[in-house]
Amino acid sequence: MNFTDTLQANPIFETLAQQADALGVRAYVVGGFVRDLLLKRPSKDIDVVCVGSGIALAEAVGKAMKAPVAVFPSFGTAMVKVTLGGQVWEVEFVGARKESYRSDSRKPIVEDGTLEDDQNRRDFTINAMGIQLNRSSATGVFGDLLDPFDGQKDLKRKIIRTPLDPLVTFSDDPLRMMRAIRFASQLNFDIEPATFDAIVQMNDRIGIVSRERITDELNKIILSPTPSYGFKLLYHAGLLDRIFPELVALKGVETIEGRGHKDNFYHTLQVLDNIASRTKSTPELNAQELWLRWAALLHDIAKPATKRYDKKVGWTFHGHEDLGARWVPGIFRTMKLPLHESMRFVQKLVRLHLRPIALTKEQITDSALRRLLVDAGDDLDGLMALCRADITSKNYEKVQKHLRNFDRVEQKLIDLEERDKLRSFQPVITGELIMETFGLPPSKEVGELKTFIREAILDGDIPNTLETAYLFLLEEGRKRNLTVVKPLELNLP
Repeated sequence: MNFTDTLQANPIFETLAQQADALGVRAYVVGGFVRDLLLKRPSKDIDVVCVGSGIALAEAVGKAMKAPVAVFPSFGTAMVKVTLGGQVWEVEFVGARKESYRSDSRKPIVEDGTLEDDQNRRDFTINAMGIQLNRSSATGVFGDLLDPFDGQKDLKRKIIRTPLDPLVTFSDDPLRMMRAIRFASQLNFDIEPATFDAIVQMNDRIGIVSRERITDELNKIILSPTPSYGFKLLYHAGLLDRIFPELVALKGVETIEGRGHKDNFYHTLQVLDNIASRTKSTPELNAQELWLRWAALLHDIAKPATKRYDKKVGWTFHGHEDLGARWVPGIFRTMKLPLHESMRFVQKLVRLHLRPIALTKEQITDSALRRLLVDAGDDLDGLMALCRADITSKNYEKVQKHLRNFDRVEQKLIDLEERDKLRSFQPVITGELIMETFGLPPSKEVGELKTFIREAILDGDIPNTLETAYLFLLEEGRKRNLTVVKPLELNLP
């Protein structure tokens, strides 16, 4: 198979061929770009392997294309970023190499090698293909596909398989076990039986991999089109229990007196899939989508800790949303996930995920809707998406009934928000104003007065305007025998 026409359509490859020939080095496009080319998937990341100095070729290409070059001499690699038609292409260069590993580290001992050595060290057959770039080479023709391990065949069969003995492959670099499952989840491929068996046998080796690298692969699984597939593979391979035991703890159904609860592991995965089905999975999915999916993954995480059996009502999980929210920072810390606004977004959705659903089961009051709008704030849309995804049942009619009720709640929220503008709600009466008015120090009474005003506004007793709320505060102060020491000047009619 030859890709001459495809490569010639992109000036980057013409420049690569010219500069490789000028330097007298053999160069090949390898890895994910070749795989995605055969799968007809878009890709702007190009990996180039050359038998010689990858850094020298990168510098020559960067100079020819007037593009910036980043050199990483300790790794023997370089990166050129080329802008074409408003799109940025990242071209990474490395010299062909062979690797050997120690049993206690996934950091290889690297030596210069041949193209064959380089292809042998690749993780999977579908990533071990290369395309010849040289035009003046006795070893091949520009655009020729080099496929020593039948990667094309595995692509057609939708199979993930290692080029060499999988036990050796995964022992050398245990992160490849996560990558195998990530590619299966992203591409909807099967893992070849011997390869999967090797993951099962070698899963304890994941312990030498840094948490950051594990979480990076986990995030890619979470962002795949049907993430439950990847999580089921992780579970059956024995990896999930090693990297995310809190999720595994959700699995199983306990039955007492003939009454059982749903399997919260599979329910969680269904909620995750429901969230994912809203959006076409692409490499450009934004960060907010990742954290919404994390909220789906963690929304019931504390159910095992709060599970109780009541003879009257059956199984209960009272307070799991609050306990789960308290667990979120610890899970993020363990996973080496960011602890700033992303974590707080997930924490808020976990804490609030029952609130909108509860409103579908009772007479809806404006007061309850106001509180939800205020508590959710700018994250209301994400919360509503999570709550819709959380409606799961094998009974189709039951799901549709709940969704219709949910439509009613959403419409009421929209109407109330348009009328009261509560998403960015802040009571006009602040603690500072209360202290100044009554000459109070920071105290419990100041907090009580602030809460009193807030609740009156949310109950609809008074509008959130300074004049009305301040007069309401003064009246409450009189009831508490508080003296006004510095009244606020109001322009009252």
